[in-house]
Amino acid sequence: MSDGHIGASLYLNRELSWLAFNGRVLHEALDPRVPLLERVKFLSIFSANLDEFYMVRIAGLRRQVAAGVVQRPPDGLTPQEQLDAIDAEVSRLSKLQRDCLATLLGELSEHNVRLLGVKDLTASEWGEIDEYFESQIFPVLTPLAVDPGHPFPYISNLSLSLAVEIRDPERGAIHFARVKVPKSLPRWVPVNGRPFHFVPLEQVIGANLGALFPGMEVVAWYVFRITRYSDLDIPIEEPEDLLATIEEQVFNRRFGEVVRVEVQDDMPLHLRALLLEELREDDVVESSRLAERDIQDAGRLLDLSHLAGLSTLDLPTLKDPPFSPTIPAELRDTTRSMFEVIREGDLLVHHPFDSFSGSVERFLEEAAHDDQVLAIKLTLYRTSGDTALVAALVDAAQRGKQVAVIVELKARFDEANNIVWARQLEDAGVHVAFGSANLKTHAKTALVVRREADGIRRYIHLGSGNYNSRTARLYTDVGLLTCSPSIGADVSDLFNSLTGYSRQRLYRKLLVAPVNMRSRFIELIARETEHAAAGRPARIVGKMNALVDAEVIDALYRASQAGVEIDLIVRGICCLRPQLAGVSDRIRVISIIGRFLEHSRLWYFTNGGDEEFYLGSADWMPRNFDRRVEAVAPVESPALHERLRSLLHTYLEDNRQAWELDATGTWTQREPEGVIRASHERLPRNSWGGVREVSGESRTAPERADETTRAAGD
Repeated sequence: MSDGHIGASLYLNRELSWLAFNGRVLHEALDPRVPLLERVKFLSIFSANLDEFYMVRIAGLRRQVAAGVVQRPPDGLTPQEQLDAIDAEVSRLSKLQRDCLATLLGELSEHNVRLLGVKDLTASEWGEIDEYFESQIFPVLTPLAVDPGHPFPYISNLSLSLAVEIRDPERGAIHFARVKVPKSLPRWVPVNGRPFHFVPLEQVIGANLGALFPGMEVVAWYVFRITRYSDLDIPIEEPEDLLATIEEQVFNRRFGEVVRVEVQDDMPLHLRALLLEELREDDVVESSRLAERDIQDAGRLLDLSHLAGLSTLDLPTLKDPPFSPTIPAELRDTTRSMFEVIREGDLLVHHPFDSFSGSVERFLEEAAHDDQVLAIKLTLYRTSGDTALVAALVDAAQRGKQVAVIVELKARFDEANNIVWARQLEDAGVHVAFGSANLKTHAKTALVVRREADGIRRYIHLGSGNYNSRTARLYTDVGLLTCSPSIGADVSDLFNSLTGYSRQRLYRKLLVAPVNMRSRFIELIARETEHAAAGRPARIVGKMNALVDAEVIDALYRASQAGVEIDLIVRGICCLRPQLAGVSDRIRVISIIGRFLEHSRLWYFTNGGDEEFYLGSADWMPRNFDRRVEAVAPVESPALHERLRSLLHTYLEDNRQAWELDATGTWTQREPEGVIRASHERLPRNSWGGVREVSGESRTAPERADETTRAAGD
């Protein structure tokens, strides 16, 4: 094998791999083994995911086409070839989406949950809906005419609109008007006297359009929705005021070019042509203007992301059984401080199974109230409004402790929230820094500096998840709590580089991006390659959200050819082709899709028998290695190795929620034979899986015996 990239045929396309991931999400909505309202939730997630894909990825490809970009990604597809392939796959998935919606609505109706049309209501029910329209909806609506005196109105991103045709009875002319469906009102209007029966808001508005256009004849109305490019365009040069720049970018994002127009299936061609012509005026890049291919038939019900509201209905029998996070055993004695517990040995936490409030939030709350704590430093990428964590930081600052927070203003679609948090923290006396315009601070780490009898000691939390109490109940994430002097010194250096002037290049234990993370991971992979070549034990297990980086993929291919057994657990995008003869025979890739969003990043290296485990914030992607500040730490305690070994094995032997990737890029869900091993059913019972073997020979098929899992058909 030659140096450098091996060849385009050995890489899968990033965008198509992402669409395959979203297809796996859609499969959960189609799978009758999943509780019905959970299937509704997955259909909502699929739709929201696709919206974000268009908001971020499509505009970039279209701009490349417009600019005549000829540079190809590692998979070899040109921007136009990628767009063509995306169009075909989205068309296929969208048909599945519409079929899935019809199936789910039919099954929901069997449980007396229905979405009704106006024609399905009795006269008295319609009277009540009409009253609701008059009192709650009508005052909010603004009909907007389109004629020489009224230009085509601005249409906001992802908003539902009615395209209305109006006839003037005196002149006979037909006019066009647009009515926005307000986002401030509930999408599903309940029908009084019929629990769990709803009418979509747009249908209530459509049936009452006569009230908006008195004296005119409403000829027809159709629903449509647009998607705008919504990523931030940060200047290459470092701005003088990053906060002001991000605020301006968030404001300007509302006017990004239109990249997709979804329309009701039966919208006539002349209205589609009108929308296309008018929306082209919004294009900021003339040569990447909207085309007919960008108009998509979306069925009768648009914006299925709002189905999330229906999935929360109080119907427990149609949902996953509830579970409650538990306090880690080491922290259940609340008479002992966490600092005392951590001094006795490193701790691992695994959310959502381990309580976030009882571990991470408690760690910071104790730090805020502890008179011996001198300083608290934390990275804040995404947080939630109900988190106790921000309150603890404010409390600590008001108690006179030095508190520094790195707030990432460029966290996609959380920019406005983070600006609010930054200002609130600053107002409370917290030192707030924003990092660099060209690097996102994505590391998840907290540092507590404490005065103790034997001197100053640093306590660290470093993990894979955001400091966000809401997502900590939904995402699987791991975290390490330690007072290791070397890791503590590294984290101090990292924070100093983020808040001050530093070109720190050397770290004792941490793998830090963009400084050394890619090179260190490639060194670790190369070390396994050398062990295999010398006949020593060699194995790699990696768990992450995405695998895209070509240099790392090449290193994994070399390791496979040298005899290293490699198992990769990749939730989303994977550009590596496993099981290619002579190239990646020993590489296996699975994806776990289920009740929880797999978000933890973990790595295992056999290292000739001297095993090493790592955890942290980064995926194996160019953006993580080159354009983000990331931190990955070794887990050095042998006792914790057992837990991580069990966890990885639980995922690898999953035969219910795991999908296997083959060399063609096709994902196939495993089918259980006998005992079912669904990791998202096992982990709530034991957050570390309860099995004990990862190292050694690879397993090409799940084992059969495990009394802790449910029987098939339960």
